[in-house]
Amino acid sequence: MNDAQLPVESDQKQKDYYLRLRDKVSEWFEKNADNKPEYANYILLVPDFFYLLVRLTLDDRIPAIDKAKFAGVIAYFFSPIDFLPEALLGPVGYLDDLVLACYVLNLYINKQDEAGQAVVKELWPGDQDVLDTIQSVMQKADEWIGSGLLKKIKGVYQSFKK
Repeated sequence: MNDAQLPVESDQKQKDYYLRLRDKVSEWFEKNADNKPEYANYILLVPDFFYLLVRLTLDDRIPAIDKAKFAGVIAYFFSPIDFLPEALLGPVGYLDDLVLACYVLNLYINKQDEAGQAVVKELWPGDQDVLDTIQSVMQKADEWIGSGLLKKIKGVYQSFKK
């Protein structure tokens, strides 16, 4: 990821937060390289998903109801109270944030036509295929966090819908 991929209209605070989060996650896994779990490479994508949600929330092509859902997920990223707290677990605590982000994005993408999916692809700051990455996260979520926690995360989303 380079600065050229970040949008020009981006607020400097968002850009700084995105880059700090990316650096924080990368540094943590570099220090713990001996015990690097399989999901570590996915946690390195958390900043990309966060930034995608921010960009979708600010994009005029996204319906207001979907922007509200994305904003709810962004708020969950900042919440000190979540299922896997980052303060206690380090970057591993971002797994629930990642799963919630992918769950909400997956629901959004599945209800969109090709043009709606193209917006998500256009705004994705990562190097990977965003649709394949979301599907991969959703397939592995049970294994990483357990089906009970996955149901709770889906419940968080349901509360956004109300």
